[in-house]
Amino acid sequence: MTGRPARVLGLMSGTSADGIDAALLELPGWPALGAGGPWPPLPGPAPRGRVLAHTFTPYPPELRAAVLRAAQNEGTPAELTQLHWALGEAFARAAAPLARDADLIASHGQTVQHHPRPDPARGWARPATLQLGEPAVIAAHTGRPVVADFRPADLAAGGVGAPLVPLADWALFAQSGVRRALHNLGGISNLTYLPGTEAAAVLAFDTGPANCLLDEVAGRAGHTHDEGGRLAQAGTIHEPTLAAWLAHPELGAPPPKATGREVWTLARLPQLAELSLPDLAATAVALTARTVAGAYRRWVLPRGLDEVVVLGGGARNPVLVAALRAELPVPLRTAAELGWNDHGFTDASREAAAFAFLGYARAQGWPNTLPHTTGAAHAALCGTWTPAPPTGALP
Repeated sequence: MTGRPARVLGLMSGTSADGIDAALLELPGWPALGAGGPWPPLPGPAPRGRVLAHTFTPYPPELRAAVLRAAQNEGTPAELTQLHWALGEAFARAAAPLARDADLIASHGQTVQHHPRPDPARGWARPATLQLGEPAVIAAHTGRPVVADFRPADLAAGGVGAPLVPLADWALFAQSGVRRALHNLGGISNLTYLPGTEAAAVLAFDTGPANCLLDEVAGRAGHTHDEGGRLAQAGTIHEPTLAAWLAHPELGAPPPKATGREVWTLARLPQLAELSLPDLAATAVALTARTVAGAYRRWVLPRGLDEVVVLGGGARNPVLVAALRAELPVPLRTAAELGWNDHGFTDASREAAAFAFLGYARAQGWPNTLPHTTGAAHAALCGTWTPAPPTGALP
């Protein structure tokens, strides 16, 4: 990598479990990979990097079905072991087209269980998390070192293991004089509030479900997701069911907090009537819009907010975006409107690029969490290191 900035390939599959985003992040202005030393000042204006390439590799239907079974606590230890290896192979295939141009690979893996706090009612005796996708398989297939398994170190430090992306959001997108929130609408809805360039002022947490319930409804209609929001647009909100969902105890808890698909699934939520799939989809969209708006009103707006940048798969659902615009009292912007797309940062690439940055920070030996956003006792050095395969022969 002599003579050019560091390049890190980030791999991400979220709670929607629809496939793998790969983003090749270049970091001009940042120290060379392996330079070490303390965290440097933020170099230049936002965005502080560029995504050179982005790909999306869908999961085969049988692999996605296996992931969703594991997320619903189904399957044997043997099946989970096979899934761990199969996902490693899937991540390696997703990395292959871009790996030759990368110095390092950072793989989030596939979360199948995330238990941020003990919950005896669910059988959670302690905090725990599980991301699948064996990094040794990725390293063997690509010939690159791999940083993976980012969340356990934060849990071990007393945090809830999420959100981790906010550190990368701050490093790449914080802007002096602009009070901005980046809002990710993946399977789960989460926000990063950036009131300027001070890392200590960042606020971030999960607000509740985004696409996970809507995807589940779409699955009942034989689709992976609600394309264009058409299913929800054809339905009517069922207010009694919505009110019951809004009473979920997680929604009123203060940050730091994290949640997951194992909590927000139709099997665990009350349905007060036999709803059609369009009505169920419309009610799921309303739940996301109202929980997002409630989180902003309670925790963000009192601090001052100029704009919300909407990202993630939900940013491509016009019905969901319209519902958010109706609920939020501040402008809703897109990455394209801010010119970030010109640097390769899109609603699709942002999260994979964020984990690329977290992998870069891990390689530098820099703490790569914001403990006040996860509840940890101290910042953690998150991510395990799997070296590239050796090239020399044994003596």
